[in-house]
Amino acid sequence: MTATRIHLALAALMGLAGVALLAAATHVASTAHVQTAGQILLFHASAVIGATAARKGGHLHDGIARIALSAVVFGAVLFAADLSRRGFADAALFPRAAPTGGWFMLGGWLGLAIAAVSAKRG
Repeated sequence: MTATRIHLALAALMGLAGVALLAAATHVASTAHVQTAGQILLFHASAVIGATAARKGGHLHDGIARIALSAVVFGAVLFAADLSRRGFADAALFPRAAPTGGWFMLGGWLGLAIAAVSAKRG
């Protein structure tokens, strides 16, 4: 399976989970955590789909973009998983899980910016 298919499949699953979490947020006591988790997944799923298309179109440096997209996916999933666990079970996934996921997302976004300015095609 290619990086493109992996990133697109993961983005689709992030979108699915995001919608499910937003729906579930209407039924749990700690709505804010679950709602934020759903939003993070939906926003980043869309970004991963768009950036994957830009990478395939040559508008992002291929290698840098692959790493950056993987960081965005990993970070968003880790961040959302921690917030979801806090919302449903009132417990963290593990210590510092959400900030770790946040740093991966930030690094991924920075990587996408670098991939954009490093691309051979305008």
